[in-house]
Amino acid sequence: MPEATLMTSAILRTSTAARPYRDSTPLTLERLPVPVPRAGEVLVKIERASLCHSDLSVINGSRIRPLPMALGHEASGTVAAVGPSVDGVKSGDRVVLVFVPMCGQCRACTSGRPALCHRGAEANGSGDLLHGGAVLRTSSGERVNHHLGVSAFSEYAVVARESVVVVDDEVPLDVAAMFGCAALTGIGAVVHSANVTEGQSVIVFGLGAVGLAAVMGAAQIAGTTVIAIDPLPEKQALALHCGAHFAGSPSEAADLVAAHAGDGVDVAIEAVGSAKVMESCLELLTRGGALVSVGLPHPDQLLSVQALQFAGTGKRLVGSYMGDADPARDIPAYIKLWREGRLPIELLHTDTRPIAEINESLDALSDGRVVRRLFTFDAV
Repeated sequence: MPEATLMTSAILRTSTAARPYRDSTPLTLERLPVPVPRAGEVLVKIERASLCHSDLSVINGSRIRPLPMALGHEASGTVAAVGPSVDGVKSGDRVVLVFVPMCGQCRACTSGRPALCHRGAEANGSGDLLHGGAVLRTSSGERVNHHLGVSAFSEYAVVARESVVVVDDEVPLDVAAMFGCAALTGIGAVVHSANVTEGQSVIVFGLGAVGLAAVMGAAQIAGTTVIAIDPLPEKQALALHCGAHFAGSPSEAADLVAAHAGDGVDVAIEAVGSAKVMESCLELLTRGGALVSVGLPHPDQLLSVQALQFAGTGKRLVGSYMGDADPARDIPAYIKLWREGRLPIELLHTDTRPIAEINESLDALSDGRVVRRLFTFDAV
């Protein structure tokens, strides 16, 4: 166990704060007692924590979660202690944290789709952990909910053993963190959810970290044509570095498809979180093409599409949660590709800042000024 008895944690107490978040400060840095791992759990010292749109969606109310909540779900760290009945991980191990704890026993897990774990989803929705209720408390005893079983915007996190994947110490902490969400979700959307095959064409809408990871994943498949779409020119340029063959703005998407994918693309990855963009993607598909929904639209958004497109042209709408990943299998495989220079995940890393800059960083993410900003707790 760590010598410290208190830790700094970024806590969300309201989802009604207005922008700019720098002024409204929806996240407050609070001092909480360091939690103790129970049976089946580990205590992780958070080394790097990434800011993702899934965090932002809780802050702006797009994803309803129980409050107060310690946010953060993409991170790398070092195991500080293990609870009873924990196998395969020990103190000192470097780990990537995973935001779906997988029970291995439910219908989804036993059918080969552990990212949809029923027990994991239930725990995540209630702010609990896979093996029991929340362990985070304020010094006065108030319960603080866990975010997706991780709560990585904290100096320490107690998580289920199933929420960590051990990686080699040679993998840089900044790189390791991004394999827990961005890489799993974006690459998995291509290779698992869409099952893109050699020679197909793929268009990716939304070039945040997940969309850019999808670009990287598609670019690894032989003969694939990859088109990247985002309104920001700097993100279009970054997509070309990530392996896209062509890039442009939303207004250029139809012309790019016509020029490079004939009568339509085989797969469209929607990583914006917009029903309107999903509707546009359907129009760009060839007969039998698949639209993969990765982004998180606000619950009030509804699709309005011609129903005949599905039976009439064989088009498919596929939901993809965490890229239909099996983290224990996929994270080592993706890291191997990174070592070979085929998945330049480091390109997603915009910069690293102290956790004290978390609120102004929410504005930077909302404005598209950062792809993946990582945080440290060195100065707290």
